[in-house]
Amino acid sequence: MTDYRPPYKAAVAAGIGVLVLYILTLSPSTAMWDASEYIATAHILGIPHPPGNPLFVVLGRAWSLLLAPLGLSVAVRVNLLAASTGAAAAGFYFLVAHRVLWGLLRRQTADTVHQASPWVPLVGAGAAVLLSATAFTVWNQSNVNEKVYTISVAIIAAAVWLALRWRDQKDEKAGGRCLLAAVYLMALGATNHLMSVLPAPSLFFFILLTGPAVLLRRDLWVRGVLLVIVGLSFNFFLPIRAEQRPVINEGDPTCESLASAAVAIYTNGQAGCENLALVLTRFQYQKPPLTDRQAPFGHQLLNYYQYFDWQWARGLDPSELPWGGRTPITLLFLFLGLWGLWVVWKGDREAFYLLAPLTLTVTIGLVFYLNFKYGYSLAPHIQPRELHEVRERDYFFIASFGLWGMLAGLGLTAFWRWMAQLFTRTRRKLLLAAPVLVLALVPLVFNWTWATRAGDYATRDWAYNLLMSVEPYGIIFTNGDNDTFPLWYLQEVEGIRQDVTVVVGQYLYTTWYPRQIQEITSPDRQRPFPPEQGAGVYEAPESPPANPAIRLTPDEMDRVLGGRVPSDLTLSLGDVAIQYPAGTFLDRGDLLTLSMITGSLEERPVYFATPSGILGRLGLEPWAVRHGLAAKLVPRNLDVPQEPNLVKTADAVGGDWFDVERSLQLMEEVYSYRGFRDRLVWADRATLNIPWYFYATAVQLSDAVARWEHGTEDTILALRQEAEAFFVTARGGRLSLPAGEGGP
Repeated sequence: MTDYRPPYKAAVAAGIGVLVLYILTLSPSTAMWDASEYIATAHILGIPHPPGNPLFVVLGRAWSLLLAPLGLSVAVRVNLLAASTGAAAAGFYFLVAHRVLWGLLRRQTADTVHQASPWVPLVGAGAAVLLSATAFTVWNQSNVNEKVYTISVAIIAAAVWLALRWRDQKDEKAGGRCLLAAVYLMALGATNHLMSVLPAPSLFFFILLTGPAVLLRRDLWVRGVLLVIVGLSFNFFLPIRAEQRPVINEGDPTCESLASAAVAIYTNGQAGCENLALVLTRFQYQKPPLTDRQAPFGHQLLNYYQYFDWQWARGLDPSELPWGGRTPITLLFLFLGLWGLWVVWKGDREAFYLLAPLTLTVTIGLVFYLNFKYGYSLAPHIQPRELHEVRERDYFFIASFGLWGMLAGLGLTAFWRWMAQLFTRTRRKLLLAAPVLVLALVPLVFNWTWATRAGDYATRDWAYNLLMSVEPYGIIFTNGDNDTFPLWYLQEVEGIRQDVTVVVGQYLYTTWYPRQIQEITSPDRQRPFPPEQGAGVYEAPESPPANPAIRLTPDEMDRVLGGRVPSDLTLSLGDVAIQYPAGTFLDRGDLLTLSMITGSLEERPVYFATPSGILGRLGLEPWAVRHGLAAKLVPRNLDVPQEPNLVKTADAVGGDWFDVERSLQLMEEVYSYRGFRDRLVWADRATLNIPWYFYATAVQLSDAVARWEHGTEDTILALRQEAEAFFVTARGGRLSLPAGEGGP
């Protein structure tokens, strides 16, 4: 027992301050990658991709309902969950930093610095929180719900604080309750994401070195096991909700019995209900064993350093690569974090036994466990691209960067006190040395432009434009996260164009997804086309489709395996015959796609999100006609003039067919372009293909208009000006351009 009194009011104030920052930079809508999926599943209590994240889904829905009276949009409400949990983590880290600094100053002799010590821990903890909360990835993930990780980060910070409180009160009942609370939070957090259990090894090590007697207490073991069972029970949400057939039901984790579900949950998917086990173990994303490195461990460490390099001054250099203009700042904060660990060692040896192992776990340990491929933007000479990650993975290390920011704050506090010692002839030495604390503002200043999402509607408008390119009751085949999840968001959250069937090409390889497509497009579940959503372009058909989008029976779907065509295959499609010579490889997804096309074409217009991808792989490009951003399958001889509005662009700009009248109507009267024209910075370089696609579409359409009999110079000029504005964003934004081209 110590006489330490935690400054809870100051911690709450620090958390509120961080929350205000996150609100100021909060996304007003959805964002790329998983944000749309998580916002949509929270709104409809759906099931996102494995492991299903039931805690997030239920918490997100409850949170959204609680904030509903404020009149905020669903997206803003869910984004505020990310901001609030990020701010909660900051509050707990304030307490941790304060406790460490308090212990350090208690060890000091009664000099003038010590006399001012009551203020030093508060100021130092404030600096630690500021650095932790404004690290680029922490900030960038806390102002939109792109991932579920801010909840886990809050749990990690809370578990660390509870562990320190247990240490301080281990001889009292309150100490045992703190330990049990930490265990319960980690177990419950595991149903959000396994990131929540990262403190477990360091917590066990901490207990062994500071109070191993607690491990002999039977009462704590009994209660702890019960709390773990209760915490993990949140996973029962998955089979219960899956049985109710929500529109988004990834993995379909239905179970034949409660007992089989329980076995799957409490063995972490090693036995029991197969569907649930596959979701819990993320079987869909099969990764090799840790002994089979997907890239050299040295490269994986370099990839971590690359992301660490982004954290403290991302805006100093637009390049994603390390060793550039950010290097001096990066090395400074690397040194401050190491100094912070030294502060913990000197000031609170027992706390070091908790924080040092945790630091190793969320840095080197996590790098080893995640076993990434070559970094998305690192080692471009390593080919093919499939050997690289499909995007930057810095978000996996959000807990690492938040913790390091706190440690750097401790190091900065030590630097401040060291500088104060230089002023030996005055009692105001701490005040005179205080300017060094301005270093705590460096990430706030240099990350703001890159981390903020304020006013960014680009993802939402991308989804709107793509959905509005599709005629009523159409099918649109997508290629991946960013042309799929935003469409789900728009349909399920904003209720726009729910009549369109979005088919994720990557999911057709599973057994559950084709069945879901059949189910949600059956006549009794097919959602209607609202005439008011036609935007003056589309009229409602006389009746909805009478058949589902895929007509195979479930057994027939399961028998579709794919392979090489044994003999020449001719597929009749509309007025044309598609030839697949013997030996052509058509996998399960290809065959199911062709089955949907042939079975639905008479009732449902068929579109593709891009004129490449699935469309190109199946050899259907010659019959693709662009309707703005999407490509419609028109299976007839397009070279025979039938409609004056169909124009083929020059080979130099792609050689695509355009329905010029429809495309102009969409681009001029329907589409929205917020965040796509002449943008200051496009922070996520892995999604630059989307503004590039806007640019390419404007260029291609200007060429088509020039060849169109009704084309005018004014229209051509307007499209070229649009293309130039898109081009700025497609290159990363104005801050990424050289000075002579409009850059800084």
